[in-house]
Amino acid sequence: MATIVSTLFISLDGIAEIDPAWHFPYFDENMGAVVGEDYEDVDVLLLGRVTYDSFAGAWPDRETAGGEDATFAAQLGDVRKVVATRGSQDLGWRNAEAVQGDLVEAVTALKADPTIGKILVAGSISVVRQLLAAGLLDQLSLLVHPVAARKGERLFEEGEPIYPLRLLRSDVFPTGVIHLVYAPSELPGTQTYEDVTDKVPGATDS
Repeated sequence: MATIVSTLFISLDGIAEIDPAWHFPYFDENMGAVVGEDYEDVDVLLLGRVTYDSFAGAWPDRETAGGEDATFAAQLGDVRKVVATRGSQDLGWRNAEAVQGDLVEAVTALKADPTIGKILVAGSISVVRQLLAAGLLDQLSLLVHPVAARKGERLFEEGEPIYPLRLLRSDVFPTGVIHLVYAPSELPGTQTYEDVTDKVPGATDS
């Protein structure tokens, strides 16, 4: 059974639609190491169409240019890329294929494929939302920037049900970025306010 990991850059107010103006000033070697770790041993890169177009519009040229980021660009080119798209046109990048049929059904089949160990969802907010709702996501890797973006698309839109999460790991970088890794979980109990009044400040003194 494959592990499905979502990796996202996100602002303090929950914006996951990246604006270079607030993202790149915080990108350092610590964040680069996390990105490298998230992409390590990936068998399938799962992308929404907008994220795919952004990747395909940049990384092939960077690989050809042979700059400092060419190694990572080649890694992205070599990995199998599955793209959630309604279009039928050629995706124009090696090892890229369109999702056939329903996204959740397709990802369920990928997850069950014994030849696949790790599926990484990079960006692709709508894809992450669908996988969360379907209970298919195993880990949520968030690089939280210490900035209120104030505009853009949030990861968690209003709706039901809630998504309780369990913190697996946390790291704080010198820039103030916090790396948080979560797994889906359940609420730790069913308490209401009446059940926790003894925990209110000063309650034990009365």
